[in-house]
Amino acid sequence: LKTFHLIFILIVIMCAELFGMRELWYYQHTRDLMTLWLGILSLVGGLGLAVYALAFVRKLDSAGIT
Repeated sequence: LKTFHLIFILIVIMCAELFGMRELWYYQHTRDLMTLWLGILSLVGGLGLAVYALAFVRKLDSAGIT
């Protein structure tokens, strides 16, 4: 279950970061503010998920769960 959770979080992080980069690229061509905000929020969300993943791994290590 731990492995599934980590893999799922990594996939979600990659999707959020790729979507954010795509939206920022798209913003350069359209100058639509909604795409800019979606890109920024997606990138910040991906970073937040990365922090969560690190905290999750540390918590499992401190609890001795392998």
